[in-house]
Amino acid sequence: MRWNLKPQPNPINVNHLATSLGVDGAVASLLAQRGVHTYDEARQFFRPSLDDLHNPYLMKDMDKAVERIETAIEKGENILVFGDYDVDGTTAVSLMSSYLKSFYPNVDTYIPDRYKEGYGVSDAGIDYADDNGCTLIIALDCGIKSIDKVAYANSKGIDFIICDHHRPSDTLPAAIAVLDPKRDDCNYPYDELCGCGVGFKLVQALAMNRNQTINDLISYLDLVATAIAADIVPITGENRVLAKFGLQVINTSPRPGIKALIQNIKKQVLTISDVVFVIAPRINAAGRIKHGNYAVQLLTEFNLAEAEGFAAQIEGLNADRKDLDKQITAEALLQIERNSDHDKKTTVVFQEDWHKGVIGIVASRLIETYYRPTLVFTRSGDKLAASARSVKDFDVYNALEACAEHLEQFGGHMYAAGLTLKEEQYPQFRQKFEAVVADTIHPDLLIPEISIDAEINLGDITPKFFRILKQFEPFGPGNMTPVFLTQNLIDSGFGKAIGKGEEHLKLYVKQEGTEGFGAIGFGLAAKKDLACKGNAFDAVYSIDENVWNGETTLQLRLRDIRCEE
Repeated sequence: MRWNLKPQPNPINVNHLATSLGVDGAVASLLAQRGVHTYDEARQFFRPSLDDLHNPYLMKDMDKAVERIETAIEKGENILVFGDYDVDGTTAVSLMSSYLKSFYPNVDTYIPDRYKEGYGVSDAGIDYADDNGCTLIIALDCGIKSIDKVAYANSKGIDFIICDHHRPSDTLPAAIAVLDPKRDDCNYPYDELCGCGVGFKLVQALAMNRNQTINDLISYLDLVATAIAADIVPITGENRVLAKFGLQVINTSPRPGIKALIQNIKKQVLTISDVVFVIAPRINAAGRIKHGNYAVQLLTEFNLAEAEGFAAQIEGLNADRKDLDKQITAEALLQIERNSDHDKKTTVVFQEDWHKGVIGIVASRLIETYYRPTLVFTRSGDKLAASARSVKDFDVYNALEACAEHLEQFGGHMYAAGLTLKEEQYPQFRQKFEAVVADTIHPDLLIPEISIDAEINLGDITPKFFRILKQFEPFGPGNMTPVFLTQNLIDSGFGKAIGKGEEHLKLYVKQEGTEGFGAIGFGLAAKKDLACKGNAFDAVYSIDENVWNGETTLQLRLRDIRCEE
């Protein structure tokens, strides 16, 4: 494990910020690392406001999209809201369809079948629109590369509006409007929105056109926050505002579908992390195991009893997903062992009966064991399909682009992508992908890294310090939970391995001249002797709260420890 202390901000700027805000230097340094340098920027960071959201009409083609939707409503056209089968897509479809249906009835939804149609806009979806008299399709979280599909729809007299956030190709589809802040010719101030976020900007523009305010849209933000968390987009700028207020909705007045998913969680206040690990996997399970329509039904149902029924179905699908995930991960690890692929710079595994719905999860699991860019393949019809996952700071999308000659389709992000290819291309692709990664990845990127915000002493950890850290939430990419380094720690002598398999490490640590803190290191029991033999050691950790017997205390959540050399 590499420990990487982030570059520390200019001390003069830190001191100025600390003075203007009335906070200590450690807090001011953390803010500066997050791009906060002035009092006004700090106010915006600590007190995000819906007024901070940008005018949606700053996005290229927004005026065209709104005009086409209003024309469809005026003429009584049937509108089909089309979206991907993952969390971002299903929340986006739920958002757009429920907003439109609040004042216009001729709205239908369509989620492609992961197994029969695959990712993105499909001929089957366009045929469904045609068969049902839909003359306008609003595509969410997909469509930016669907040049042929949009042309096919146009040939049937069906118009397209595309709301996407994936990287466009040089040529855009011939849609009425293409809303994508990553377009080169789009000057929208923030380009890290998720697909549901782009859909929300369209809803916001429609609302403005209908003399509604942002306050009329707050009830939809639980969907947007869920998509932001699940799609692992940066929680900066507009995403931070949307996530903050969306979490408030989740915690106070969530839609019945989300309420049904979380009502058995024994936590008073859910965080972004809870959304990532509790809500998102369940919504995703619908599209992974059965069909994404189950998720849309859940998220657009306004009767709690009905929503609880849908949630129970999805809970069952999520249990199936967990079983498949565990089984396929074990099979993939065995395949790597048998093939002696330990020295490669990539992991590429294939088995034709692996469930397509969980290969992305399996790819992430494999990275936990073999820390390198990973592809997990399965058969999909007469093609092979794969999910790609990457390691920190390596762009797997660019690596796939360099192998495009061997691919039928690919798309995605820096850290996650999907692809299909012909079976006969698999050996050449696998060889080329390994060569591309080997030539372009820095060796350090193949070693897991802990990124450390600052070095502090235990004496710096006070209740006030922690209260301010809590105000840094919501945490996520671009604003991760602060991680600290403290040197020369000593365990009090009560350190021990805990847990059913004794895999976790529990310590009570002290530093000379300070009071001690309880510390917990999940999965760190193998390092028990480093801390429990009287040695001085260094620790990397975040700070959280431990509630025991009704008493709440601060504790260190250990990420790693090592002895002084």
